[in-house]
Amino acid sequence: MKIFLDPQVFNMQTYGGISRYYTEIFSRLKRNKKLSITLPIENSNNVYVVNSGLLLKEKKLVTYLIKTLNALGVSTRSLNRKINEKKTKKPLRDNNFELFIPTYYDPYFLELIDGKPFVLTVYDMIHELMPQYFIGDPWNVTVNKKRLLEKATKIIAVSKNTKKDIIKVYPHIDESKIEVIYHGNSIQVNENISVDLPDNYILFVGSRDHYKNFYFLVESIRDLLVKDATLKLICAGGGEFKDEEIEFLKRIGIKEQVEQKYFEEEQLGLFYKNARCFVFPSMYEGFGIPVLESMTCGCPIVLSNTSSFPEVAGEAGIYFDVSSKEDLMNKIVLVLNNEKFRNEYILKGIEQAKKFSWEIAASQCLELYKKAIND
Repeated sequence: MKIFLDPQVFNMQTYGGISRYYTEIFSRLKRNKKLSITLPIENSNNVYVVNSGLLLKEKKLVTYLIKTLNALGVSTRSLNRKINEKKTKKPLRDNNFELFIPTYYDPYFLELIDGKPFVLTVYDMIHELMPQYFIGDPWNVTVNKKRLLEKATKIIAVSKNTKKDIIKVYPHIDESKIEVIYHGNSIQVNENISVDLPDNYILFVGSRDHYKNFYFLVESIRDLLVKDATLKLICAGGGEFKDEEIEFLKRIGIKEQVEQKYFEEEQLGLFYKNARCFVFPSMYEGFGIPVLESMTCGCPIVLSNTSSFPEVAGEAGIYFDVSSKEDLMNKIVLVLNNEKFRNEYILKGIEQAKKFSWEIAASQCLELYKKAIND
């Protein structure tokens, strides 16, 4: 089987759940000697694909140029993207593949694949369900995704909830061509490294924008932080605090207890393991990889009772009403003050996380790819 893996998401992301998803799946499929996988890029700023073994053999001059620019502090994302886009179109026109896998929603390939089958993965329906947060979207996701959903041979939804939302938004899409394949999880706790973390903290991970509900969380736990000066809220990743976030934290009197910290990939497991609890207050997620990460690392998770969360966390989730700050605060207090309860949910989480693996996901993807070619 000859598979052409589209590089667009690797041109877009340095880190990110989507690029990690494809790297995890295709680094496993690459071990299958009956598969030929073409990913037409030599260099990338994406940290996952660089170490995956999926890249083409490097051309030394181009690699030297990019490494030199990086060493000088010059961003090479745009240069890499232009080089990779140029390298993508020629092998597409050569048509020496059986199946095309787009990694995001740019439909550029439709006129180049000569009617060959393609399998589209849908990560969520947030743009369609909460359009107020994506006004002026430069990727034109809603229009492009609809077009690809209609033309795709098969569709992978990353959760049952995502499949339900696809059908809800686009009832004309053939439900029989949508298959649910869950994400896996590869996080590990590395006890041999050190991370500068406080002794007593609540953890928040990733982007703080809009529907992620960061302000909702901060307002919910403000009184807890005021009452206990040793308690911190650690925001892992997501970029430095914006000016408006800093002003907000100052205004409500907890700026010194809310910290943003960067992390290396191998450090993230310790952020989870050492936290009193992880809180995921997001209003919507297609899957929510941090849910699996938290459970795997033995960190109890307090999360909203919406979208895919009950499906992924199961009975290991400590759920709160997404419309109630008081309910969120009460659930966090329960975890902080009741060690027996906390330990019970740590054990539940470890067991729940075992139900998800990249090996299973890769195997299911391969079976669906075969169906797409044979249809």
